[in-house]
Amino acid sequence: MHTKDLLAQELRVAGLPEMADKAATGYYHDFLSPLATPELQLEADLRAVGTPAAEALRKRHINGEFDASNEESEAWAQSPKGKRPCAGW
Repeated sequence: MHTKDLLAQELRVAGLPEMADKAATGYYHDFLSPLATPELQLEADLRAVGTPAAEALRKRHINGEFDASNEESEAWAQSPKGKRPCAGW
C-alpha cells in the first residue's frame, strides 16, 4: 500500500476525514505534496486537532511510520520531477 494511502486510512480511523482526503491526494507525502515541508504541516495539523487519536498519529508520524518508502523514493527519482535539477545547482 502506498504510504499516502496508509496515512489516509489511519486518519479516517482517527475520525479526521478532511485530513484523510488531503492525505489521499498526496498533500502530506514527501514527494507528492505541493508543500515544501509536508511533514511539518502534518505535524502541525495533528497538533491543532489535539484529540488523543490525533496525538497518537502525530507520534507515529514523528517516528517515521508514514514516511515515503524506498520504492516511492526510487519512483520519484526516476520521474521527470526527480531528474530536474534544483535551482542553484
